[in-house]
Amino acid sequence: MSFGRAGRLVGAAVAGILLFVFLTLFFVPSAVLLRAANSRLSQYGLKLGAASFGKALPLGIKGKGITLSSASGELLKIGNGRLMLEVLPLLLGRVTVAVDAEIGSGKLAASLSLLNAPAASIELKNVRLEDIPFFQTAAGMKAAGILSGKAVTTGRLARAKGYLQLDVQGAELSGIKLGEMPLPDASYRTVQGMIRITDGKGTIESFTLQGDDLYARLKGGLPLADPLAATPLDLSLELMPKPALLERQKLIFLLLLKFQDTPGHYQIPVRGTLGKPQLL
Repeated sequence: MSFGRAGRLVGAAVAGILLFVFLTLFFVPSAVLLRAANSRLSQYGLKLGAASFGKALPLGIKGKGITLSSASGELLKIGNGRLMLEVLPLLLGRVTVAVDAEIGSGKLAASLSLLNAPAASIELKNVRLEDIPFFQTAAGMKAAGILSGKAVTTGRLARAKGYLQLDVQGAELSGIKLGEMPLPDASYRTVQGMIRITDGKGTIESFTLQGDDLYARLKGGLPLADPLAATPLDLSLELMPKPALLERQKLIFLLLLKFQDTPGHYQIPVRGTLGKPQLL
C-alpha cells in the first residue's frame, strides 16, 4: 500500500470519527446525555444535576447551575460550565476534553485525556472554600479562605505519576474530626501543600498550616486506590499550639493529651482511608 493511499485512509477514518461525534452531540437530546453521565456517576454514588443543560458548538456541552451530589448532599456547585472535545488531539488518535467552570467567583480549568493514555491537568484559581459544599456536607466542617491549586497526573491509577499543589490564604477551619476525635478550631494565614505522585503512590513533600495560634504539619504517604475514597492512609499530623489556644480549647487538647510527646507538641498518627480517616 502506498503512503498516499494510507494517508487518505487515515484521513477518512479521522473524518468519520469527527462526523460521528458531531452527529451524536448534535442529534442526541441533552436529557439523554445527562442521563448517560448519571449512569456512569451512579457507580460511585454520585449524581449530576443542572438548572439548564445543552450542547456547545462545535463539539461540547454546557450548563448552568450544575451540581454534583452524593447521599450526604451537594458536594460541588458550578455557576456556568463548559466541556469541549478537543479536535487536534482527536486527529492524533487521542480523546481529550477541556473543562471550564465557575465556582462562585473562582475558576476551574481542566484538560482530561481518556482511554489508552489517561492524563489530567486541573487548575483552581481564587475559589472561596465557602462556595464548596463538600466541606459541610461530606466532611461535617466549616471552611473559609481563598483556594488556588493545581493537579497534574499521567497514567492509570496504579502507575500514576504527577503532583498536587495547593495554597489557601486566610483559612478558617472549624468542626474538623478524625474519626470521633475533634481537632482544634483555628485560623491560618496560609495553608500550603505539595504532594508528589510516583508509581501510584502519593508522598507528602510538604503540607503546612501556619497560624498565629497554631502551626500544623502533615507528613506521610498514601498509595492510591480505586475508588479514591478507599485509599489507605499512613500519615502523621503534628500540632504545635500557642498557650493562648491551649487555654481557649482546653477540652479538645485534654482529649488529645495521649498524643502529646513533649510540652506544646502533639504527634497524631492518622490511618484508615481517605474517605474515613481514623486515629490509631
